[in-house]
Amino acid sequence: MRLSGLRPLLSKRGLGWLSWQLRRRLRYRPAVLEALLADLAETAPDQIAITGDLTQISLDQEFVEAAAWLVRVGLPERVSAIPGNHDAYVPVSSDRGWSHWSEYLRSDRSAAAFRGDVGELFPTVRLRAGLAIVGVCTAQPTPPFVASGRVGAEQLARLDGVLEQLGAAGLCRVLMIHHPPVPGVTSKRRSLRDASAFGEVLRQRGAELVLHGHLHRTTVGALPGPAGPIPVVGVPSASHAGPQPERCAAYHLYDITGARGQFSIRYRVRAYDPATGRFAARGPVAGLLLAGDGLA
Repeated sequence: MRLSGLRPLLSKRGLGWLSWQLRRRLRYRPAVLEALLADLAETAPDQIAITGDLTQISLDQEFVEAAAWLVRVGLPERVSAIPGNHDAYVPVSSDRGWSHWSEYLRSDRSAAAFRGDVGELFPTVRLRAGLAIVGVCTAQPTPPFVASGRVGAEQLARLDGVLEQLGAAGLCRVLMIHHPPVPGVTSKRRSLRDASAFGEVLRQRGAELVLHGHLHRTTVGALPGPAGPIPVVGVPSASHAGPQPERCAAYHLYDITGARGQFSIRYRVRAYDPATGRFAARGPVAGLLLAGDGLA
């Protein structure tokens, strides 16, 4: 994290900068990201989903550096991203912030039939061979010591229509959202403020999988859906070097098969090993998340 003068720290950023200097910089290491890129080159997933927090305190230079890192991860056609709360640490004009990543955030032109004429607004939709990747934005500036998020009524209304149409088309709907939408998994100051409203949309319209970040650990839960429980999975940070094993950097590999409401979703965990400096398989060879219409 590089600063050009102290002016940027005359805000909530000052607290984040102190947290980085005193604690976080010792845990979140560039070497782990290099190991991650090397492992992704070997596992070669068809699509990569990034659930936010590409910056620490929303500095101008952080957005530029994050854009350069995304290029190393892959082309926009293969990599989908959404912003996290750290990417909205303070209010930032669009030309200095997320616009640097616009190719990784925006919807496909081919998805216009599902989204309507809503321009660059969330939710975003990306279509990939029977798969619909739906990006939901919960990032918004908050006061010091608060890291909560909100989908908002207008985005929820658009999401309702998008999920209904994608479901009618028989696509496997994978939602990306930064804040965990399952109530009670984190404190109020770090929660999704309209989790109940979000859950109600999913209860009525359905989805096959929800991916989130924010908690910096692997979690597996569920939300009610019209045909059964919808799996909700959280992933650790991509750069955490330890020492707690449950928070060490990891990513998940999902194998999705099936069609039109009869999808099977299995996942594997690849985690960073501080002893070797590499990522390796952790836990069972594969876990079953979704079988047919239910959570397994």
